[in-house]
Parts: sequence; structure tokens; C-alpha cells
Amino acid sequence: MCVLYEEMVCTYSRGWVSDGRPTGGATGERRAGRMGAGDGDDGDGDARVALTHVDLSSYEPVTFAPWEDDGVAVTRARWVGVFRAATPSFARRAATCGAPDAETRAKAFQRAFDAVCDACEGRASDEEPHGGARRACRDAGGAEPRRPWRGANCLELCRARDGILRDACGFADCFASVKREENEAALRALPDVLRALDETTGDDDEDARLAACVRGAFAGNIFDLGAAASVDLYENGGGVDFAATVAKLKPRPWCVDDFDAMRERFAKRRHRKAVVFVDNAGADVCLGMIPFARELIRRGTEVVLAANETPSINDITARELRDEIFPALVESSGDAILRDAIADGRLRAVSSGNDMPVIDLRFVSREVRDEAKDADLIVLEGMGRGIETNLYAKLKVDCVKLAMVKHREVAELLGGELYDCVCKFDVGSDDL
Repeated sequence: MCVLYEEMVCTYSRGWVSDGRPTGGATGERRAGRMGAGDGDDGDGDARVALTHVDLSSYEPVTFAPWEDDGVAVTRARWVGVFRAATPSFARRAATCGAPDAETRAKAFQRAFDAVCDACEGRASDEEPHGGARRACRDAGGAEPRRPWRGANCLELCRARDGILRDACGFADCFASVKREENEAALRALPDVLRALDETTGDDDEDARLAACVRGAFAGNIFDLGAAASVDLYENGGGVDFAATVAKLKPRPWCVDDFDAMRERFAKRRHRKAVVFVDNAGADVCLGMIPFARELIRRGTEVVLAANETPSINDITARELRDEIFPALVESSGDAILRDAIADGRLRAVSSGNDMPVIDLRFVSREVRDEAKDADLIVLEGMGRGIETNLYAKLKVDCVKLAMVKHREVAELLGGELYDCVCKFDVGSDDL
């Protein structure tokens, strides 16, 4: 264990949640796999399992890996720089969350994660093939022993960052207040968004609504406080303006554009059940993915929204969906489609078992695994779940990935621009 991290664990061994209540300790409930949906574990302390539709013989979650030093457009140092650029905003949120000693602990978080980034920038050597990266990431993040080390990458650094922030420094959910505020603002705007969708017309009204829902998913996904570019837009631009973002979206073709294939498949096949892995709170889930789910419901599809078990950045959690978003949809959205679907269970929320802004589909909750067994459509939304992990992953059922690109490095590798869009669609391998 690195010295700085070890000092932090000792100093904050009691741990604190974001409102100041003591937890069971900084090294107590380490990861989401020990919480939530598990009905037992496989002997290594992790209750999570693989999504049924993943081919474990070929699945690799991380899209842009391994990180190299030479002869590549985006070097290891540039990838690490993506994480360094976002760290100050994490520290600011932590310092101002109102918890005891928040400012001191926020500074400790920044020092510790900077040390992990330093280790990940180190070049390999004969004595230590991965530099100090593996030890630094795994000590900080407590990653599952079943996940093989593939070198430093976005999944490893996300786990390390969240491990330090939550477990060592005790910030269980330092983005809670901004999520709550943005959820409330987005829910107020939802009736107008749904009304505009219902008024959408074209040569085929269903196709036109589907296109509008996809564009809405892109626009909502700009509310991402884990990416430095979107943090700057949010903090200096006065918040999320959904309608303005829709109007400014990059026109087709997008940097990854399978929308025509998706539209044709949806026209021919009415999916029975979709499991939709959602991303951020606020405009993202309320104005982007709720309307998308509603459109699927109109087509006769049962929809299960899968959200994080454990808070990470401004990602929505399953508890927040069930306790805050769904009651508001029933009571104040005025939309009969959503109200009736929630009432009869055609729209529901489950925990994905995840605790990061990216996702490894080999480690999900039993709850979402069981829900997905009879699903014939999987949707992965957001840059973390649908681009930086899983972009090229092939599943046994139809799969859609929808996201906005908010890292210049990702845009460069996809041949696009910052704020470009990704609509990736693959027919399930069982149907090929």
C-alpha cells in the first residue's frame, strides 16, 4: 500500500458520509459488490456476476487500452491528464459538501489521487513491468482479484479515484446536492420535452420520434461532472440548457453513426424487454433516457432501468430512481404512458451493482443479471458505459450504445470532435 494512502486510511479510519454521519470505517464496506442485490457470493467477497448476454471468452470491457508511451496518437500521459484535469472539481465538491473536516479531507483526496496518477505515468521497467501503477491503483481501489490487470486504463483509474474519495476519505456522495437540484429542474422541464416529442412528425412518425429521442439522449448526456470540459460548461454556463443543447448538436453523420441500422432493426422487430444502463442524474436521465424509455414502452417493450448501486460522481443511483424520480413521474409529470407503465411494472428500476462511472459487464448485480435473462435489447448510455467501456463489445442480444463525447482524446481516436455523438448498434450474435 502506498504510504500516502496508508496514512489516509489510518487518519480517517472511522470514515464519514457526506452529511457527517460516521460509517463503519474507511476499509469497511469496500465496494458495491458487498452491498445491494447479492444473494451470496462466490467466495472472494464479491456478490456480483456476469451479465448473461456477455461472451466471457472474448469480452474485454475497456475500449482504449492498453495505454502506450510511444507511436500512438493518445499517449499514456495524455490519458492520465484526462483524470488529472477533472480532479480539482472533485476536490471542490468534496470540500464544500458540508461534512466535518471536509476541506482537509478533500485536500488529502487530491494528494492521494495525484500520487496514483504519478504512478500511472511511470514507464515500465524490467524490475516492475507496470511501473508502480498496478500497486497504486489496486491499493487505492480495492479491485476484485478476479479482474486481471491489463495495465493502467480508465476502469482502473476510475476505481482508484472512487476508492480514495469514498473509502479512504469518507465522501460517500459529495455530488448529492447538485444531483438533487438538477433532478428537480429536469423534472420541471419534462412535460414540455414529452409534449414536443408527441408533436414530432415525419415521413414515419415512429422513426421521427426515435430520432428525436436519440438526439435527446445525446443532449442530456452533456450533464457529466466527471469530464473537465462539461464541468466547465456547467459551472461557467449557468447549468444545463437542454433545449439549447439539442439545437446545437452536431448534425449527422456522427463520429459513430449506426442510427440507420438501428432504425431499420427497430422497424422490423418489436423488442419484448430492454435493460437500459443509465448514466447521470438530472437532464441526462430525466430528459434524455426517460423519454427514450417511454418511446420503447409505446412500441410495446418492457423497460428496466439499471442504475448504480453506489454513488459515483453525478451518476444516478437505483435508489434515487425508485425513491425520487419515479414518484415524481407518477405524481407530477402528467404523462399517462409513464404513470401507467410504472403502476403495472412495465417501467421499473434495478441496481446494476456498479459503483463507478464505467462498467465491466462481468461484474453486475444478480438482480440485473436475472432481469436481463429474458431481455432481447440492452442499452448502454453515457460516455463511461458506452464509449470508454463496451463500445466494441458484442452481446448475444441487440445492443445500443448512446453517448456524447466529452474528452478530446476520445474524439480524436474516434475521428470526431469534442461534443460529437456516438450511436453504436449491433444485432445480437444469437441472431446472426
